[in-house]
Amino acid sequence: MTVHDIARQLPEIPALRDHCRSLATLEAILSPGWEDRYHSFASDWSRTEEMASMSNGSGDEYSIVFSPAGAYVRGFAHESAMSPYVAGEPWPGVLDEVPEVFRSCVREPAFSDEDGTPVVTACLWRESGDDAWRAGGIEFPEVTGGDPDGSGYLFQLLADRSAEAFQRFAEDYYGTAVDLAAVRHVFALRPLTDGVVAALRPGATVADLAEDLAQIGYPRG
Repeated sequence: MTVHDIARQLPEIPALRDHCRSLATLEAILSPGWEDRYHSFASDWSRTEEMASMSNGSGDEYSIVFSPAGAYVRGFAHESAMSPYVAGEPWPGVLDEVPEVFRSCVREPAFSDEDGTPVVTACLWRESGDDAWRAGGIEFPEVTGGDPDGSGYLFQLLADRSAEAFQRFAEDYYGTAVDLAAVRHVFALRPLTDGVVAALRPGATVADLAEDLAQIGYPRG
């Protein structure tokens, strides 16, 4: 699987944004400690932008910037043969065709190394009003098994947006049973209740999540 396969599986921008907010909310409930979470969402990334992110703590990550221009997706798989740490620069084609409206994201220091090199193995974008996600023309390296750019792993919960997929991920990562009905409730962006929160983390309440929910922009009842 490559970034081109992921481009065909992602939903429209508003749906992706909502899904990212749901992922961040579920992890805020499951994990009181921010540093242990895979997924997060900053509704105040900048004055005009929001950002969804994933980090597995082992060097694999993605960032999605939502702006009036559309959405820009950057992924980095640290063991990929396409890593800029292998070639000394981003793999040919990954960033070459990014439209001008997203070039500030390409140059964003938070997505770059200390020397200014973009830390990226996979990139997608979709301008507002566009009818599809785009990725550059890339000649991928031959690899034995796995994904050459890491896309299949990085974006698996964006391609498979089912409650069951998140339940499998969370039960494996957190080592605890995860209530499927509660996951579905959050995926639907329905107002949180103490019952739903406690089903995912016994003893927790909606009030305990006030700061996280404000940061994520989860809809209030």
